[in-house]
Amino acid sequence: MSDVKTAIMDAAERRMQQGGFGGFSFREIAADVGIKSSSVHYHFPTKEDLAAAVIRRWAEYTSELVDKELEKDRDPVRVWTKAFRGTAFSEAHMCPCTVLGAASQDLPKQVAKEVKNFFKMCQHKLVAEGLSPGNAAEVLSTITGALVLANALGDTAEYDRATRDLRRHRAAALPGRHGLRGPRTKRP
Repeated sequence: MSDVKTAIMDAAERRMQQGGFGGFSFREIAADVGIKSSSVHYHFPTKEDLAAAVIRRWAEYTSELVDKELEKDRDPVRVWTKAFRGTAFSEAHMCPCTVLGAASQDLPKQVAKEVKNFFKMCQHKLVAEGLSPGNAAEVLSTITGALVLANALGDTAEYDRATRDLRRHRAAALPGRHGLRGPRTKRP
């Protein structure tokens, strides 16, 4: 991927984290990157193409990060909570998929599909690590809701308060907490 294309996606990601799909225009992205808006259109013909690419990249990054962390820590609740905590304490404070997920009914079809794929990926990974579908939904709802709460209150410490019980209760209930869990199966 070219440096310009990466810079465009980085700028769009930051703006989406702060203002959702309506929170950016090609003109603003061009100004952020220091290029003409026609250059943004060259790499991404439409705003939908750009937003979908940003969400796909975020999903790939999240998936790789979680897989890498699960190699070191076998507790999926702790790993996922920690991954989203990194977002809470980042400059933007929000996962773009969480921001867009709240408005997914109003998103262009292509973007809504990528947001849906992100959340499905999260759920599938949690289930693959031994959580029931209901528990996976609970974990994902709690950590994304904690991001929203921390952001709305302007207090990143709220993320830790909102997820503290989840981490404690779910970690204690996971199979294999005392070395009884067999090797992880990797999803294709």
